[in-house]
Amino acid sequence: MRKLILQVAVSLDGFIEGPHGEIDWCFTDQDYGLKDFFKQIDTLFIGRKTYELMISMGDNASPGFPKFKEYIFSSTLEKVKDDAVLIKDDIKSKVKEIKNENGKDIWLFGGGSLTTSLMNLDLVDEIGLAVHPVILSGGKPLFSEIKKRVELELLDSKVYSTGLVFLKYAIK
Repeated sequence: MRKLILQVAVSLDGFIEGPHGEIDWCFTDQDYGLKDFFKQIDTLFIGRKTYELMISMGDNASPGFPKFKEYIFSSTLEKVKDDAVLIKDDIKSKVKEIKNENGKDIWLFGGGSLTTSLMNLDLVDEIGLAVHPVILSGGKPLFSEIKKRVELELLDSKVYSTGLVFLKYAIK
């Protein structure tokens, strides 16, 4: 079975965006293990807000990313780009079906609402956090409205010269 992996940049105080939606605090000066991660996955799960942001950015939305199969999760969108699949309802069974297909692992790419939904449905298998050495003191929290305690097992950690710490956890 394929794993569903939430891998995300996060501030030390737990935010994935600053108070005004900014992500300028995310380090882009080196790879930080992304090339190896890209070899592990072939599919993206994307929420509506992240999808709309990516569409508005055009070709600049994911520079350096290989081509992945994309699933867009939204109860309000009626159509997505031709090479993506829209999932509007019955999320739990559809995600389980996709996880049971042949292929590499799946990256829960964004955003916060989709992360909350999939965490609350017990569908996320791993969490990778690129913890940046910055305190934003506000913004969009990585985890909000999670309905129960989630126990984790540390699988790996790596410290970079910039102060970024990557933490990889399995959900127990």
